[in-house]
Amino acid sequence: RAVMTPFRLSRVTSVSRRNVVFDIAADGEIGRGEAAPIPRYGESADSAAVALAAMAGRLDDHHAYGEAGRLLAVPGQRAAQAAFDGALHDLAGRRHGVPVRELLGLARRPLSPTSWTIGLDPIPDALAKVASASAFEVLKIKLGAPGDMELVRAVRASTRQVLRVDANEGWTFDGALERLPELARLGVEFVEQPLPAAQLDETRELRKRSPLPFIADESVHDAADIPQLAGAFDGINLKLAKCGGIAPAREIIAVARAHGLKILLGCMIESSLGIAAALCVAPLVDWLDLDGHLLIADDPFHGLRFANGRLVPSERPGCGVEPIDILCP
Repeated sequence: RAVMTPFRLSRVTSVSRRNVVFDIAADGEIGRGEAAPIPRYGESADSAAVALAAMAGRLDDHHAYGEAGRLLAVPGQRAAQAAFDGALHDLAGRRHGVPVRELLGLARRPLSPTSWTIGLDPIPDALAKVASASAFEVLKIKLGAPGDMELVRAVRASTRQVLRVDANEGWTFDGALERLPELARLGVEFVEQPLPAAQLDETRELRKRSPLPFIADESVHDAADIPQLAGAFDGINLKLAKCGGIAPAREIIAVARAHGLKILLGCMIESSLGIAAALCVAPLVDWLDLDGHLLIADDPFHGLRFANGRLVPSERPGCGVEPIDILCP
C-alpha cells in the first residue's frame, strides 16, 4: 500500500509498504491477521508469506489461539508470527461472538490518546503535517540526523500539543547528551531509543545524565530482553509485528510491569487489521502510538473509528474489522 507522504526515519525513507494478510477459515468463520515485515530484521513480504504457509501447514488445532503462534513460529519471522497469532485470535473471537479483548478478559475502558507521527521531514513539510493533525493530542517526531533539533524547535513553536521524540538509534552518546537538556526545556515527554540497541551500557550511562525518560524500541523484542534494560530505560515500545502477536505481547507486558517499566504500544505502517489486533491489548498499556493505518493512502479494512484524539475499537466479534473488498493475491 502507498504511504500518503514519504515517511522518513534516521535510516530509511518509505513511499510504500508490502504487507501480507493471512486468512484462516474454520467453523464457518474467517480469521485474519496482518504481517508488517521489518526489513531491518531480515523480513520481507515474501519471507513472511513463506513462513505463514509453513506455519499453516503444521497447524492441527485452530482453537489453540494462545499458543499456536509461538509453537509453530518460523525463526526470524516475527511479523509472520504476529499475522498467524492475530488470525487465530480473530477466528476465536468470531467463533464465540465476542471481541478479542473480552475473550481475553480485558476491561472496556477509554483508551489513551494515540500519537500522530511526524517523520524526519524538511521543516515546511513537517509543519504542514502538524497543521493537519489538530485532532491529535500527542505528536511523535522522528529524529536522528544532523539538524534535527531545528525540526523540534519549529514544531514546538507551532503547537502546544504534547511532543514525544524518537531517534531510531540515530544519535551518538555526545550528540544525545547535547540535545537532551533542550528537549526537556521544549517540553518533550520522553525520548525513544536514543542510541543503537547494541550500546546498552552507553544508554545506561546516558540515562543517568538525562532529564527525560527513555523508551526502548529496537532494544526489546521479547520478554527475555527486558531484565537487562534496568537502569537504561524507563519503558518499552511494544509492537506486535516485532514480538510475534497478541499472546507474546501479553507476556512482555507482564514481565515489563514486574520490572517497573511503562509500556508504549506502537505499530509499523499497517492497515486497520494490524492496528485492530494491537488494540486488543491496549487496555494494558500506558501510551498508544497506533497511527499506522492513518499513514497509508488506501486502507483495505474498515471498522475502527477515531474520535477526540482516541481510537475507538470496534464492538464486532474478533478483532472487529472487515475487508473493504476482496484482496487479490
